Amino acid sequence: MGKIIAVANQKGGVGKTTTSVNLIASFAAMKHKVLLIDLDSQGNATMGCGVDKTALEKSSCELLLQDANMPDVLLKLENLGFDLIPGNADLTAAEVELIRFDQRERRLSAALAEFRDDYEYILIDCPPSLNMLTLNALVASDGVLIPMQCEYYALEGLSALVDTIKNIRAKVNPGLRLEGVLRTMYDPRSRLTREVSEQLIGYFKDRVFQTFIPRNIRLAEAPSYGLPILQYDKSSRGALTYLALANEIVCKGAKNSSEGDI
Repeated sequence: MGKIIAVANQKGGVGKTTTSVNLIASFAAMKHKVLLIDLDSQGNATMGCGVDKTALEKSSCELLLQDANMPDVLLKLENLGFDLIPGNADLTAAEVELIRFDQRERRLSAALAEFRDDYEYILIDCPPSLNMLTLNALVASDGVLIPMQCEYYALEGLSALVDTIKNIRAKVNPGLRLEGVLRTMYDPRSRLTREVSEQLIGYFKDRVFQTFIPRNIRLAEAPSYGLPILQYDKSSRGALTYLALANEIVCKGAKNSSEGDI
């Protein structure tokens, strides 16, 4: 059965979409069969894969509203080596529409149930808020990957997300666990960065990935070309660190049990 990981943080600008696009590309480079789902109405993950979000006939919006099935919305990105369920501004309407339905938090889970065995990894790029779209992602997922900058305000928002994960695990999805916390835009020269990193490790222990994502110009440039960093500059630090992250997730998968609170 494929593993579903939600990439989530209600704080914007932490590298969530960058992580979703480049981690899925790294899994693909390792010859895993993988799928990326864009649940963010900004559609940045879709654009980062070279797909025009404004030209979509169907997207993850129709999937959630059950106006389309997986094969109807799935894009096979042969040049990148992975599949994509794209997203765009229509998701704003989907969030409003979902309120009317029973089992609204299980829509994505139901849509993926028949197809998850087709993939080894499915990544869901969540919106930067704890809304109905994020709830659908968390209910459908086995794990949550939290990208965050090592800054003071980032820690404040993290507790709310952890509480949400605990609540969903207790009430809706007992298999949900914390896949790991990923330190992004990491600058080891900054004292604050080091201090926040130490606090994270003190609390989350081995749930903090050993791999961290440094600030990298080539990584920041890649989305404007509609390419993951591996296709844009495979020798850059950004490309190498996302490959390292993918390898870390694969290697620790068997050991990363659901023991403990999260």
